[in-house]
Amino acid sequence: MGPEWASLAAQWGMFLVLGAVAGVLAGLLGVGGGLVLVAALAWVLPSLGVPVEAAMHTALASSLASIVLTAAASARAHAKRGSVLWPTVAWMVPGLLLGGWLGSFVAVRIDGDVLRWIVAGYCLLAAVQLLRGARHGASDGIAPTPRGWPMTAAGTGIGAVSAVVGIGGGSMTVPLLVWRGVAPVRAVGTSSACGIAIGFASAVGYALHASPGALPEHAVGYVYLPAAVGVAMASVLAAPWGTRLAHRLSGDALRRVFAGFLLVVALALIAGR
Repeated sequence: MGPEWASLAAQWGMFLVLGAVAGVLAGLLGVGGGLVLVAALAWVLPSLGVPVEAAMHTALASSLASIVLTAAASARAHAKRGSVLWPTVAWMVPGLLLGGWLGSFVAVRIDGDVLRWIVAGYCLLAAVQLLRGARHGASDGIAPTPRGWPMTAAGTGIGAVSAVVGIGGGSMTVPLLVWRGVAPVRAVGTSSACGIAIGFASAVGYALHASPGALPEHAVGYVYLPAAVGVAMASVLAAPWGTRLAHRLSGDALRRVFAGFLLVVALALIAGR
């Protein structure tokens, strides 16, 4: 009983640490928390009884399930500061829900090793984006709030890609909104609100699209509940800290550091287990 409880405590401690990191990143950058979770979970889940061939699917599904609460905590903190453009969120949500569902439907039919390469490639793209640090459009929030069916269409694509790589979509939503003239901090806040829809639709998809008995106990479809719950608990507490930093720091140095970290994550995924 002693060793069993020690192992359980170690698992929860690890998930809580991962959740804290993801929460801070979600609030600070609006990008990257999901990528960190996917890489870490894909590495550790086989040691917890998850079949190796299902490790990537489980990492993606569990990351997306936790993102629902992570994004909600981040969005709530940003909304208190007036940094969420709710009309934009309303236009994007239908597309995000559809895209998340379709993306998960496709992902469960992709081999785990192929998914590993896809996520690694996305890490490299996100790192390049962060290193470039490109900013387009207005930075003072004066531009009109993005609305209309093009935002819904964009949401469908963002939701689908996010479901396949296990993220909340910030690395796509934030640049899109900044390009449309939204101030960066408002783009991050709006992206956080959009992440709720992405995480929900994608996680439900991974749960329902999985083959019966895909995972052992403590799972719903491909969603491994201890990981999803543990990460979510910590991320909810940590996300407001990232939000406070986002409103105080330029973030350029942090973006460069995190870009380097994403490169390491990509190389680790390419190297395999």
